[in-house]
Amino acid sequence: MTELEVIVNLWNQFLGLMSSFTLLSALDVLLVSFIIYSFIKLIRETRAEQLVKGILILVVVWALSNLLGLQMMKNVMSYVFNFSVIALLIVFQPEVRRALEQMGRSGISKGLGLVQKEEEMDQQRKKGIQAVVEAAVSFQRSKTGALIVFERETKLGDIVNTGTIVAAEPSAPLIGNIFFNKAPLHDGAMIIRDGMIYAAGCILPLTKSDRVSIELGTRHRAGIGMSENSDAVVVIVSEETGQISIAVGGELSRNYTRETLEKALEQYLLAGEKPERRIPSIWRIKSNEEKQRNK
Repeated sequence: MTELEVIVNLWNQFLGLMSSFTLLSALDVLLVSFIIYSFIKLIRETRAEQLVKGILILVVVWALSNLLGLQMMKNVMSYVFNFSVIALLIVFQPEVRRALEQMGRSGISKGLGLVQKEEEMDQQRKKGIQAVVEAAVSFQRSKTGALIVFERETKLGDIVNTGTIVAAEPSAPLIGNIFFNKAPLHDGAMIIRDGMIYAAGCILPLTKSDRVSIELGTRHRAGIGMSENSDAVVVIVSEETGQISIAVGGELSRNYTRETLEKALEQYLLAGEKPERRIPSIWRIKSNEEKQRNK
């Protein structure tokens, strides 16, 4: 068969496929593409990305063992893949949980009335934002450490259970008293729920990312870890420098002033506001090794 005949044969096969391609076929392709895109987006720049690369290497080894007739290697890889589904669910548990939470926060669930309309809570949330901004600016001047978590659609009941319920109207003096360095609850995190100070002295999960700068302490790592495990917005005030930071979605933004902090929190927390993809002055905190590689 000549090259021309091969090309003609392939073209005829393509035309045959296109003739049977229906609207449902297009929908099928779009759905599969969306699932693949969502999976890549979910694992991008996380530890799962490296795990996926490892799995692809195992698949290549399995294919080569079949091709070359390596019977023992083939049997070993078959046993590995037999338990792969359970292993993947265990290994990717944080990512699976995050994906399910994102589905629960989708517009579909809101349309079904499963989530209370955010607009009704805006007035109370504004009070909470103003109290936190005022307190954070005061902490910045006095270099008082603080860790304040704004709960959004992912409920933080397991985190609240590690602290003490406060359930109080937000105010800068109250926040200042809680984070006073001799107060019993100052070492933990404060949870703001629907604009109210709901709990204090809470313990947050530390980030396990190797991309976080070694210069950042436990308070910042806890804030990033909380933002990785939920959709919460975390405000962090450094005890060493007084610098104000925000952690959202595993990313840390720094050097906030009163004006930029208030604007960022309103964009993230108020129903009438649509947050930008990046609040001005946000950058990902990188390890020293990564910075050196980029030079």
